[in-house]
Amino acid sequence: MTSEKLALIWKDKLENVERLNLNVPVYYAVDFPVKLEAPFFAYITLKGKEANYRVKISEVRPYEEMDGIIKRTTKNLKTLLKVEEVQEIATIPLSEFRKENGDVIKRVSKYSYGALEVGNEELVEKYREMSGREQEIQDMVLKEHGIELPFSIIAKIASAEKEYSLKKSELKRLIARIVEVYRHRKVDPHEAVGIIAAQSIGEPGTQMTLRTFHYAGVAEMNVTLGLPRLIEIVDARRDPSTPMMTIYLRDDLKFNEDAVKEVAKKIESTQIKDVADVITSITDMAVVIRPHPEDMEERGIRKEDIVERVGLLKLKTVIEVEGDDIKIKLSDPSYKNLNRLAYEVPEVILKGIKGIQRAIVSKSKDNGEWVIYTQGSNLAEVINIPEVNGARTKTNNIIEIANVLGIEAARNAVINEALDTLQQQGLNVDIRHLMLVADMMTYNGHVEAIGRHGVAGQKESVLARAAFEITTKHLLAAGIIGEEDQLKGVAENIIVGQPVTVGTGAVVLVYKPKKR
Repeated sequence: MTSEKLALIWKDKLENVERLNLNVPVYYAVDFPVKLEAPFFAYITLKGKEANYRVKISEVRPYEEMDGIIKRTTKNLKTLLKVEEVQEIATIPLSEFRKENGDVIKRVSKYSYGALEVGNEELVEKYREMSGREQEIQDMVLKEHGIELPFSIIAKIASAEKEYSLKKSELKRLIARIVEVYRHRKVDPHEAVGIIAAQSIGEPGTQMTLRTFHYAGVAEMNVTLGLPRLIEIVDARRDPSTPMMTIYLRDDLKFNEDAVKEVAKKIESTQIKDVADVITSITDMAVVIRPHPEDMEERGIRKEDIVERVGLLKLKTVIEVEGDDIKIKLSDPSYKNLNRLAYEVPEVILKGIKGIQRAIVSKSKDNGEWVIYTQGSNLAEVINIPEVNGARTKTNNIIEIANVLGIEAARNAVINEALDTLQQQGLNVDIRHLMLVADMMTYNGHVEAIGRHGVAGQKESVLARAAFEITTKHLLAAGIIGEEDQLKGVAENIIVGQPVTVGTGAVVLVYKPKKR
């Protein structure tokens, strides 16, 4: 096993690292000169305190504009690096690196992960083994405090001991303080995590605005934010009040505005009512379509397209083209069928994807790429469009995500949507509370609301269900079938007036006096 002597290290955003990982091998543009000869390994830090990722560089060349490259920044780009692979590693403190010759970084200590040669292949380990000193520190913690600390904390203790030349007594004091903080931040056994999560989300929720109908960065797009959006998420609504999608395109198209606009036209649903007037003629027992030439041209619709689509209606019709007008007569005329025809014709889709009413193209402030925002959502069909980057495209319809991508994706969507909704209001809630909510909503394989039709309505306890909503119905049904309540939860114990089985109430002490 070998260890590298020279490497590069720089700071970047997680978004860029994820894009590198999705697209490797890929050219990556940076704003600093590189004097090392390829191939070599480099490190990326996210916070500027420790290296989090390791990348293999197979080629170095002067910067030039190319299709499909990923850019660290948008200004003063100097070098193109060809990235062959990206790995998440056990974090390495930056104290383990020192600068030499400007941009060349030298590793100080010998870490055991590196290139392991097997024949002509290089296998790179994702995590390294503990060093001898780190194992000694872990053993010391286990012996004196009876717990094992996570590897990342042990590595930082070892690094601090070396950097500050700590004495044995100082090291023991440092470890004691770290263990104290670590234990303080762990959840105690029988902690009422559900109630604490409810408080932590509910209290900031009282400070949320009731309605906000503006999507940041896109003036024309309306979307529900604030408290109504949070209620939608925990209610697991099948159809959000303002469904929308954020659609990203392939790397070779995302900086081309005209190409992105063409994709937006392909996505946006165009109905007959968007490009024509629809008039009902009682005298002729017919429906007349009068197209708008400007709208037809702008959306790329021909008169033949209208005739073809109308011909697919279930009602038997006779279609006549009279000048600019298209007249649709019924083979079997009646007022009932005429009304039905007048209702169906304007809704006929001529082009685009069902469910997406509008598609707006906007330039991202982060990296200058063009993004499509839609009013309406249809994830399954959008990600099948060849030009769309399905890995980055997202929708705010959580049920749709569950149906298309699966329950794990829906769980992540619940967390991200709730976190974004709270952060847009300037409210800070620990993500672990939201993760608990998402777990409760998705643990049984499908998305459930936190209400009487979901999580609360499926509790084992009869009294807990009755305390939530529709008391008599639950009690009557339980009496008829002879249900029992084991009194294990919070609500049911409060109802019967006995200690709740959380915290100190979870422990039963029995005093047995000595026999005389």
